[in-house]
Amino acid sequence: MVYLSRIYTKTGDDGTTGLGDGSRVSKTNPRVVAYGAVDELNCVLGLLVNHQPGEMALLTLIQNDLFDVGADLCVPATEGEQPGARLRVRAEQSKRLEEAIDQLNEPLAPLTSFVLPGGTAAASWAHLARTVCRRAERDVVALTETGAQVNPEVVIYLNRLSDLLFVLARSYNKDRGDVLWRPGLSQSP
Repeated sequence: MVYLSRIYTKTGDDGTTGLGDGSRVSKTNPRVVAYGAVDELNCVLGLLVNHQPGEMALLTLIQNDLFDVGADLCVPATEGEQPGARLRVRAEQSKRLEEAIDQLNEPLAPLTSFVLPGGTAAASWAHLARTVCRRAERDVVALTETGAQVNPEVVIYLNRLSDLLFVLARSYNKDRGDVLWRPGLSQSP
């Protein structure tokens, strides 16, 4: 259980922040950037819940998962870390997203073009969440490219989540239809 007695500590006034292992790094450190993007994604999902309360159970579960992702990223993995020693994202979390994708996608018509972000307000928020999710995924991959130890399940989870958010947006537009890309629409013949 997390217990916070004070909200401000002043320890970050010098431009650093504490990681879950107690070390301090710059607030621009790729690890902090990565879990910051995950936090931003979680906020966008909160807005999506306000527009589509029918998906509250699924989206709230995902929001909790995203705190797991942030906790995983906040504590650098160590060589020889014992399984279960730290909260880490697990394969079954991505598997649950795959099952939700299959269920949401089943009643949708096959795509005939790329989908433009838009349609209903809920679909628009889902598309925004998808793009923030993709950025978070890129930030995590960039972190791995620095040589940092990162749980590979984090990238898998974010990749599946962006797919789910795309299908969710399509689902929210089911009654009105997808807004499809029409190549060259504004070009003269």
